[in-house]
Amino acid sequence: MSAQGQKWSKEKADKWYAEHKWMSGANFIPSTAINQLEMWQEASFDPATIDRELGYAEGVGFNTMRVFLHSLAYKADPKGFKKRIDKYLEIANKHGISTMFVFFDDCWNPTGSIGKQPEPKVGIHNSGWLQDPGFPASVDRADDKELENYVKDILSTFGKDKRILLWDLYNEPGNSNKQEKSMPLLKNVFKWAREANPSQPISAGLWNFGFNALNTFQAQNSDIITYHFYEDLDGHKRVINLLKTHDRPMICTEYMARTKNNCFYNHMALMKAENVGAINWGLVAGKTNTIFAWDTPITTGAEPDIWFHDVFRKDGTPYRQDEVNVIKKLNGIK
Repeated sequence: MSAQGQKWSKEKADKWYAEHKWMSGANFIPSTAINQLEMWQEASFDPATIDRELGYAEGVGFNTMRVFLHSLAYKADPKGFKKRIDKYLEIANKHGISTMFVFFDDCWNPTGSIGKQPEPKVGIHNSGWLQDPGFPASVDRADDKELENYVKDILSTFGKDKRILLWDLYNEPGNSNKQEKSMPLLKNVFKWAREANPSQPISAGLWNFGFNALNTFQAQNSDIITYHFYEDLDGHKRVINLLKTHDRPMICTEYMARTKNNCFYNHMALMKAENVGAINWGLVAGKTNTIFAWDTPITTGAEPDIWFHDVFRKDGTPYRQDEVNVIKKLNGIK
């Protein structure tokens, strides 16, 4: 066994991975939420929609969801926030779904505020998604006691919860042109997590393979190697082979962009063959607008000819039945 507060040994990581079924699933936010705050604040927390939509996931054999938290939701109401996390986990567990929670995030809007969230901007991908703690906060507050208390409180409250698969400490550090400005907070969140010492593994996904310093730190300090990949199949094969050199279990925590031919029939099939966990972006089309591509807004808001992300419409109808058939087949669902 690894010593307390230390990176897991290879043996511990391999044993943990072998104890789980092949991990497949999606990044999940209910269709009624534009961002993490709308998902988690008391006034807009929507267990009925969460229950219904995780039912769609269960129906295709998905067993893992990656879910973003937000420090502002905690700051507004620590007890209520933890209670809602517990409720979410109760619903997910009912559907046979494990959860990986994400703490910090360098993607999309640099500032957010507690309270009612904005309406989606027409035809724009993730128009209301929030960085956490934002910018310049991710630099200015890298040593922040409040952020440390938040991370440690969540990890100590849920650090032995068997419904939680893994803690993803920082989504895409260095994104939004921050690059190595995110290193101090990245290092601290790992330090805080090790001090809290949850029973679940910790990780932070590699995503930009040009960010050498960040990538080195993430890979060397993660119990399980996680990564994102949205490009072509040959590139994905190369990345898997590269990451195999770390000799750790691997989970792809973001993929699937149809207009880039990064799809279930090719990339999910590759990951199944390689025994790499497969967590795509998006489950149900909704207020995040992730059916629209990153940099291709549709000003009319008309549905794009090809959805970028997401698997289901709000009523549970698949966007493409042939894709759902592939997902079910790879998940061993008749």
